[in-house]
Amino acid sequence: MKLYYSPGACSLSPHIALREAGLAFETVKKELHSQTLEDGSDYRAINPKGYVPALVLDDGQILTEGPAIVQYIADLVPGKKLAPPAGTMERVRLQEWLNYITSEIHKTFSPLFNKKASEDWKAAARELLDRRIDIVAKALEGRAWLMGDAFTVADCYLFTVLNWANWVKVDLSRWPGLAEYLKRVAARPAVQAALKAEGLIKS
Repeated sequence: MKLYYSPGACSLSPHIALREAGLAFETVKKELHSQTLEDGSDYRAINPKGYVPALVLDDGQILTEGPAIVQYIADLVPGKKLAPPAGTMERVRLQEWLNYITSEIHKTFSPLFNKKASEDWKAAARELLDRRIDIVAKALEGRAWLMGDAFTVADCYLFTVLNWANWVKVDLSRWPGLAEYLKRVAARPAVQAALKAEGLIKS
């Protein structure tokens, strides 16, 4: 498999999932604000949407959209329990969290990275983020991981987007439990390996 990524972007989530799963894969770096890959080719030939992640499967099929990709990865190695079995209520709960993270947290960060966004728009986004992150923080109370006792691909995604707070000066200090949660995720060997591979921490 081949993962197209940009350092620290939402593609970090499937990158972590692949390492947690112990699967063989290659990475291809795409600069965040360019459609040109390192070899000079146009990334849109891989993913016409123009954004990461994209996962090229061994049979040549291409998957896009992070929540779909991480569930695919999890299902390749059911013994790792990165996702509950399909058809269970627990799997539906995982999908519920993945959808919440992608639509309500991930997308609410977007204006804070947009140089064309007005200050009013950014202020509104910060207000929304406070409310949406508060829901996650309360759900994590008394839990090691988002789904309970088991680390899942939902944690890969939540860790990825919450780390953006450092880049756009969103203060997470009002939720001390989140700081502990992020430390737990960051301490996992697969997460450390992904962060080092993307140049986000020193080797």
